[in-house]
Amino acid sequence: MNTTTKRLESLDVLRGFDLFCLVGLEAVMHALDGAIDASWFDGVMRCFTHVDWEGFSSWDLVMPLFMFMSGITIPFALARYKREGNKRVAYRRIAKRVVLLWVFGMMCQGNLLGLDPDRIYLYSNTLQAIAAGYLIAALLYLNTSVKTQVVTAISLLLAFWGCMEWIQVDGYGGGVYTPEGNLAEWVDRVVLGRFRGGASVSDGTVVFASWYHYTWVLSTMTFGVTTLTGTFAGHILKSSTAPMRKCCYLLGVGLSLVALGWLWGLQMPVIKKLWTSSMVLVSSGYCFVLMALFYWVIDCKGCNKHATWLKVYGMNSITAYLLTMCVNFTSISSSLLYGLRLYVGDYYPVLIALGNAAIVYLILWLMYRCKVFLKI
Repeated sequence: MNTTTKRLESLDVLRGFDLFCLVGLEAVMHALDGAIDASWFDGVMRCFTHVDWEGFSSWDLVMPLFMFMSGITIPFALARYKREGNKRVAYRRIAKRVVLLWVFGMMCQGNLLGLDPDRIYLYSNTLQAIAAGYLIAALLYLNTSVKTQVVTAISLLLAFWGCMEWIQVDGYGGGVYTPEGNLAEWVDRVVLGRFRGGASVSDGTVVFASWYHYTWVLSTMTFGVTTLTGTFAGHILKSSTAPMRKCCYLLGVGLSLVALGWLWGLQMPVIKKLWTSSMVLVSSGYCFVLMALFYWVIDCKGCNKHATWLKVYGMNSITAYLLTMCVNFTSISSSLLYGLRLYVGDYYPVLIALGNAAIVYLILWLMYRCKVFLKI
């Protein structure tokens, strides 16, 4: 079968791996952390915990990998519209995807389901970052050449860096990368105001949570670049190049980006909460490396016999995310498993976390068996 038209199974499996880590493994590992009182396990948990500010952990890769993979799909999903010049249909498709992702993001983390106007947050979730990045990358793909896309990506990285380095206002910015003093923090406070994540209103005054330092508005530029790097990977994967050569290209680009990112990090810190330009290069590099590994194992070697359970997550990724973020299955798990509490002691929360993950997986598995795949 022609490799340019064959379904990219490695992408489904990699997406499934990312979802499994987020919706299945995370809660179980943190429950284990509460049950296991051992110093060696603290080292294990560092792999499942975001860094506080500067630096990068394996868990910090989960969100960039989502965005990177959304970019990979662009050359596969939109090539026909670009080739045929039927861009109006493509624009409607892009607009629908962006709007739905934005609303779903507000459902998950923006308190939209709380029905409390005082607690609605406008731009505060991974799905909305994916929507913003996808919009930038998809429009560039449809209307520009690959060379222009590369130049735009570099320009956006430099523009973000320049803004953070040289713009100073109200005591923010001017090369400051602290949680309280960076320019992106000021932009979010001014633009989003009460609708910023963690913000509340007290006596008519907007109060910003002292613990919340994720930034979104200025970081939209670098969200776009993360998605664009996925689009570049998509160009490689969709090309007629020999499969093993594709692996080498992906691996080579990935290692180069990691090296460049950490080198840039000596001047501009690698900070995920700000989505700094250096962090984009580091995280995108790791994403390229992972894509190369999964493509080699799944699509080149055909070792997908035992990967179906990951495809169950990957082929209904939005459903998996929404189920985990919006629905609390704890009451069901507790009702079925409460009798074991006397026997498992401190590990009872682990059992509940496993029960919740099993319920989500069962729903996804039934959908997979019935060939129900919810896409936007």
